Amino acid sequence: MSHAARLAELIARACRAVVFTGAGMSTESGIPDFRSPGGVWSRMKPIHFSEFVASEAARREAWRRVFANESGWVGAKPNAGHFAVARLAAEGKVSAVITQNVDNLHIESGMPEERVIELHGNAGYATCLACGLRHELADLRQGFLGRDEIPSCRECGGLVKTATISFGQSMPGGAMRRAEAETRAADLFIVLGSSLVVYPAAAFPRLAKEHGARLAIVNREPTPLDPEADLVVHAEIGPILAAAVPA
Repeated sequence: MSHAARLAELIARACRAVVFTGAGMSTESGIPDFRSPGGVWSRMKPIHFSEFVASEAARREAWRRVFANESGWVGAKPNAGHFAVARLAAEGKVSAVITQNVDNLHIESGMPEERVIELHGNAGYATCLACGLRHELADLRQGFLGRDEIPSCRECGGLVKTATISFGQSMPGGAMRRAEAETRAADLFIVLGSSLVVYPAAAFPRLAKEHGARLAIVNREPTPLDPEADLVVHAEIGPILAAAVPA
């Protein structure tokens, strides 16, 4: 039996699947990952949260990177894997997507926004660090590029930052609690494109397994949880999911 057929069988037997996605899901849309050799962090040093808060120069550099699209996500489109996951959600098989990605591609593929749990935030908009008000990047772009203004909150004047979780920034408590609840309730946990080495997010697959879920891992490289999984596929995600979940 092929890997795709085995994954299709696991999905068919599931009543409440949860999908967990990492950088490998997005690289198939042309978005470079951050940690691997040749990735974003090998080309530029990450700006830690404390540095962003304390230093005007760090904030200016952070916003320069945003509007120069140095992370490479602007203009990327969902791939076959994203669309397959959205189909599973529409069929009632997938209750939630827990993602480490910040590119918004799950939502763009048709996954209901309320069922996407973003552990590392979203690069598609910004928020005020003081009052939490949402700011659209298009509204901030002209001030920065045209008048050299570092974005600040239009309501309270607080510091504004893209709605991503930076190094040293606390994980979003609400998202982590939702992810844990979905993980405990799952009867199938499908990992797509995650190396499963970045914690605390990487703890969710093992938690699912401990609570009786079957575990499937599709990733190009081996992961530390491969020995515990019911199915391991070292291959591109899009072709495997397209075969397992045909349109």
